[in-house]
Formats: sequence, C-alpha cells, structure tokens
Amino acid sequence: MVRLDKEGALLTLRFHSPYEDSDERAYLDALHEIGRHAEPFALLTVFGGGGRLSQAGEREQALWFKATRARFAHHCRAMAIVRPGAGEAMAATFRRLWPMPLIASEDEDRARSFLAHHMGEA
Repeated sequence: MVRLDKEGALLTLRFHSPYEDSDERAYLDALHEIGRHAEPFALLTVFGGGGRLSQAGEREQALWFKATRARFAHHCRAMAIVRPGAGEAMAATFRRLWPMPLIASEDEDRARSFLAHHMGEA
C-alpha cells in the first residue's frame, strides 16, 4: 500500500503492507508529486521494510532525486524516515544527500515530534 497524505505543511508518504503490484508506480508517482510541492513542508516517510523497487524503479527514483534535489532542499524544512531498523547510521547516510534536519527512527510518534519541532509547531 502506498499513500501520500497532506496535513497542512506535513506531507506523509506511506509504503507498507499490504503490498500490491501497483505499489512501485504509486510510490514513484508520489515522489513526483512531492517534488512539485511549491510551499514549505515537512516530510514524514513511513516504510514497512517489505516493499522493494525493481531495477527500473530504482533508476527512476535516482533520477527523481537528481532532478528535484535543489527544489526539494529549498522547500522541505525537515524530514523523518520511519522504518524497521532505522537509526542514527541510516540518518547519517541520508544527511549526506539532504541539507535539512533529518531523523531516522522506528517510532512514528518520535518522528512526528521531531518534525513539529522543526516546523515551529511544538
């Protein structure tokens, strides 16, 4: 299941079970929608750990990162990644890609608190 929710300045991208054949396309389409977002936002990603992209999907995702990097970095105020096994090592890897405050955690509540703090809502 892939879903992109918008709650004010918070965008939440979910990719977790039950997994479906259409998930890869839905995930990539959600990335493109996020890349077009023209207002400041915080991004919460919640991954179940079981969904995988095909080689073509990985390539499209990489091209999306490259094409939207500057725009995404300009509009995204903070990012939180929630997934099994997430922690500081994962956050350090993503901090090399993105300049905004970023956390990786297994706890969605902790991630939401982090985002609220960085969006000035705490």
